[in-house]
Amino acid sequence: MSPQDGLDRALLATWLGSVGKLEEVSTLAGDVGLRRYYRLSLGGFGSAVLATYPQALQGSYRRFERTTDIFEGLGIRVPRILLREPRQRWMLLEDLGPRTVYDLPFRWDVLEPYYRDALAIVERIATLPREAVAGLSEPLDRSLLERELNQTLEVFLQPAGLLDGGDHRRSVELAFSKLCDALAGDEVAACHRDFMVRNLVPLAGGRVAVLDHQDLRLGPAEYDSASLLNDSFFPEFGSDLYGPRSHTAAFHRAAAQRTLKAVGTYAAFARRGNDRHLGLIPRTLERACDHLAAWPETAGFAARVRAPWAVAAAAFC
Repeated sequence: MSPQDGLDRALLATWLGSVGKLEEVSTLAGDVGLRRYYRLSLGGFGSAVLATYPQALQGSYRRFERTTDIFEGLGIRVPRILLREPRQRWMLLEDLGPRTVYDLPFRWDVLEPYYRDALAIVERIATLPREAVAGLSEPLDRSLLERELNQTLEVFLQPAGLLDGGDHRRSVELAFSKLCDALAGDEVAACHRDFMVRNLVPLAGGRVAVLDHQDLRLGPAEYDSASLLNDSFFPEFGSDLYGPRSHTAAFHRAAAQRTLKAVGTYAAFARRGNDRHLGLIPRTLERACDHLAAWPETAGFAARVRAPWAVAAAAFC
């Protein structure tokens, strides 16, 4: 067993014997989480990716199997499952390469076809019947949307001193409650849930493959497009991609919740020892304010908090 990654090399090599001879293992970077990914070099086969799941993520392991079938049924390119070991919760996946769309040159003539294909995939995901998705994961309903924003309250807004004094906390909680109430009343559709450039692999012809699809669930119909077009890495020069949908209240609500949730996620990662996302907080918070300002019910709130939030975000990071 390797002391670095905890993988039992002998057991792994035996399991992979039907595919190829295990020659090299390299750990792939990922966010703070319990899943681990490794790129394997297999003699007689080539490269593949090993995903390992701890016991606590047994459900996620099974969902990945199910959602792979669902996405392939829609004609959406995802990594093929090459081999499974349910007892160890290992999964050998097709290696689609080391780059995501995030790693491409930051030029719109390069990025545009991939974004357009990604938006077409969002539309395809949304065609899934609700009953095919409903039992997979907890829906992005009012309860979950508000819990996500509560994390942002507790791990960013409170430590940054933005809830101190007077009615500050009550004002934020009221704005977040209005936002979640309205989102809960919006049209519902199937959502990837984390549709962003680091989960999209560039393929030939301007097409993309989709990673980390195991959290497929029901949620606000605009959630995936709002996620992609408000990702921390979305280029400002790509704003022509927004189209008419970006002017709707539903889009602004979904984008506001998603960006506010992301701020809490980045701060939570930092608490767990991974602070590489902290620098994304100021711009992400600015995007959140932009979308809160574009929705009449929270426009006044956005005007009040924009400046102090910007100052606190810069200091926090």
